[in-house]
Amino acid sequence: METLLHYVWKYKLYESANLLTNSGKRFEIIDPGIYNSNAGPDFFNAKIKMDDKVWAGNVEIHTKASDWYGHRHYEDAAYNSVVLHVVESLDVPDVFDSSRRVIPQWEMKISSQIKANYQFLLSSDLSVPCLSKIREIHEIYLSDWKSALVTERLERKTNALLQWLNEYKGDWNEVFYITLARNFGFGVNNDAFERLAKSLPLKIVRKHHDSPFQLEALFLGQAGLLEEENPKDEYYLKLRKEYFFLRRKYNLKTLEPYIFKNLRIRPNNFPHIKILQLAGIIGRKQGLLSGILETGHDDELHSLFVSEPGEYWLTHYHFEKSSVKKTKYLGMQAKQILLINVIVPLFFAYGREKQQEQYTERAIRLLESLKPEKNYIITLFSGAGISVMNACDTQALIQLKREYCEKKKCMFCRIGYKLLAG
Repeated sequence: METLLHYVWKYKLYESANLLTNSGKRFEIIDPGIYNSNAGPDFFNAKIKMDDKVWAGNVEIHTKASDWYGHRHYEDAAYNSVVLHVVESLDVPDVFDSSRRVIPQWEMKISSQIKANYQFLLSSDLSVPCLSKIREIHEIYLSDWKSALVTERLERKTNALLQWLNEYKGDWNEVFYITLARNFGFGVNNDAFERLAKSLPLKIVRKHHDSPFQLEALFLGQAGLLEEENPKDEYYLKLRKEYFFLRRKYNLKTLEPYIFKNLRIRPNNFPHIKILQLAGIIGRKQGLLSGILETGHDDELHSLFVSEPGEYWLTHYHFEKSSVKKTKYLGMQAKQILLINVIVPLFFAYGREKQQEQYTERAIRLLESLKPEKNYIITLFSGAGISVMNACDTQALIQLKREYCEKKKCMFCRIGYKLLAG
C-alpha cells in the first residue's frame, strides 16, 4: 500500500481540500520532492508552506503513523530533516525525531476510485490489465507515450552496444559483427549466433574475405557442424578438412553443435543456411561500419543484407540429404528485422557515443519508414485500439509490453497513470 501512497504523493492525486496537519495547521505543497529509492526519507528536497513560511526538507510516508516508531526513525538522525510525515492512518497523535522535535503529520486521503483502479491494475491476472480501457485514452496522449517508449528501447539497446564497444576496445566493426550475428539467430538461436561470432574474431574472418569456400569452412566448422565423418558427401569432407587446418592455424575452439536449434524452424531458417548467409555478408565487407554510415538513402541499406550461399546449397538445407533446387536468400521480412534490430540501434548508439545527432535522428527516421512488425504483441495492442503505423510504433509497443506490462510496472506507465487518476 505504501507504493500507492508514494505514487499519490508524487503525482498530487490526493484530495487537496484536506491539507491540514494533525494539529490543525493549514499547509500548501509547493514541491513534493524527489523520490528516494535508497535508505533514508522517502522524498528529498520537498517544499511545504506552513505558517507563512516555506519549509524545505524531506518527507516520510507510511501506511500508519505508528510505523515511524516501528521503523525506529526516532533514533535515526537521517530523519531529523523531515518536515512532514504523510500517513494513510493517523493512529498515533505525535511523532518525534532524535532531537525530540515534534514532526507535523498529515493524514492523506485517497479517493475510492483511485484505490479501486490501483487494485484492478495490480491484481489482474491478465498480461495487459488495462487492455479493455485503452480506447478511453486520447490518441495524442498515446502518441506521446509511444515516442518516449521507442527512445527508451533504443537507449536500452545502446547500453548493450556500448558495453560491447568497451569490451572490444572501441572497435565498432567488431560490435557490428556481433550484433549482426546475434540477430541472425532470429529469436530462437540468438544466443548461439552471438557465441559463434565471439568465438570467431572478425580479424580472422577478414583474412579470408576473398575465399567463399574458406569462409564457409570457418563459420560452419566453428559452429560445430563439421565434426562428424560423412564419407558420402564429398563437399562436406572438403569443408571439414579445410576447417581443421584453419582451426589449428588460429587455435580456435569449436562450439557444441547442439546449441543451434532446428526444432519448429522453417527450412530456410535452418542454422546451416543462416550461418552461411551471415558469412557471406561479413566476408565481403571490409569496412563494415563505414559502409553503413556512408549509405546515403535508406533504401540502399537493404543491399547490405544481400547474401546467398554457394551452388551446393541450392539443393541442400544441411548435409544429411539433398532437397529440391531452390535459392536461399534473405527475404524482405528478414531484412526488415535486421534493419530494425541491427542498423537502427547501431545508428542510434554511434550517434550517442560520438555525440552526432544526425545518426540518432536517422535511426528514428529509418524506423518511421519501415512497415509495422507482425507479432502477437502488436496484434494485442492494435486490437485494443492503439494506432500502429510503422516500425517506430511497433518497437514502442514491444517496449511497453516487456518493460512495463510483463513486469507489472503499471504505476510507472503513462497509460497506467491516466487510468489510475481516473
